[in-house]
Amino acid sequence: MNESTDIDKTRTALVVIDLQKGIVGMPSEPHPANVVVANATKLTQAFRKNHMPVFLVRVTPSADGKDGLQPLTDSKSQMNVQRPSDWAEIVPELGPQPGDFVITKRQWGAFYGTELDLQLRRRGIETILLCGISTNVGVESTARFAYEYGYQQIFVEDACSARSADEHKHTMKTTFARIGRIRTTEELLAALE
Repeated sequence: MNESTDIDKTRTALVVIDLQKGIVGMPSEPHPANVVVANATKLTQAFRKNHMPVFLVRVTPSADGKDGLQPLTDSKSQMNVQRPSDWAEIVPELGPQPGDFVITKRQWGAFYGTELDLQLRRRGIETILLCGISTNVGVESTARFAYEYGYQQIFVEDACSARSADEHKHTMKTTFARIGRIRTTEELLAALE
């Protein structure tokens, strides 16, 4: 195991991005959503066992939809689609369990307009393990804010995925490698033993 995978259990939290019914139901690459969920579940169990904070983040618009951004883009937007009523529910494999924190965001990143930073700082958290779907959207947007806020980061490569393998690999190689460490679920579980 790489020495830089050492984890201070008193100052590290797990932040899981958008592993909710509506998002894990869509195709993802290079890791199928069920693999991402299984790996994230292993991590949540290890964090809970070690009495370390688990933050489960979900994305959903407000009831009136007024907080959804409507930028003019060259890509077809899916912002105005009708979603099933359970779209924003965290997948049952993850919980939430008593003691977990559920953060509801309205934008791509988990810091903007939420209490995530406040709750991490109140618990003395300096390092976050970050995982979820999509690598290059919600996870990356959260990671960029975390970097700017001064958090150390560990990205769980096999507990992240995107709409395409190229998008996932590009973010891992060009962004995450510059702002944190990239590890596998098994490496991190070993570090938490």
